[in-house]
Amino acid sequence: MGYRLSKIYTRTGDAGETGLADGRRVAKDHPRVEAMGEMDTLNSQLGLLLAELAEQQARWPGLSELIEVLAPCQHRLFDLGGELAMPAYQALQPAEVERLEAAIDRWNEELGPLQNFILPGGSRLVAQAHACRSLARSAERRCQRLNAEEPLRGVGLAYVNRLSDLLFVAARLIAKRQHIAEVLWQAAPKPQA
Repeated sequence: MGYRLSKIYTRTGDAGETGLADGRRVAKDHPRVEAMGEMDTLNSQLGLLLAELAEQQARWPGLSELIEVLAPCQHRLFDLGGELAMPAYQALQPAEVERLEAAIDRWNEELGPLQNFILPGGSRLVAQAHACRSLARSAERRCQRLNAEEPLRGVGLAYVNRLSDLLFVAARLIAKRQHIAEVLWQAAPKPQA
């Protein structure tokens, strides 16, 4: 593979437009660029989660499995970003969605049913997994907004949806494997009559 970037700045975006890989120029707040940006943000935060999991896996060996499942997700998010940048490009395959579903099912079996709403907290790792989950939902919304204007492939939309589900279950699994109680939501007290 040759060099992908020979120059980091081009000055072509100074007026508020950017170039897509298919040659089109669009506004930097175009729904396609917004979706690409959300994928990039999610990927960056997922990288932080993976780095923290790697730092903690010696202390909590059960975290290694999460790294094995989540690490490929960074590459698939990059693939999805490529599909957004180059509408004719098709990288994601249905098998990737199935891989996430299999991990969700396996982890949910270990966790058991959710008894209450939970909050993002308990440990830094749990909170970071929830931050990634909420960013995945944001990326999904941006993709759906773009999809309303310019139809996207269903596999990419399904992948982001399943990834947010996977990250929710991952947050719960991290708590369990760290032996940390989940932070349960407590409803506001009802006013006295």
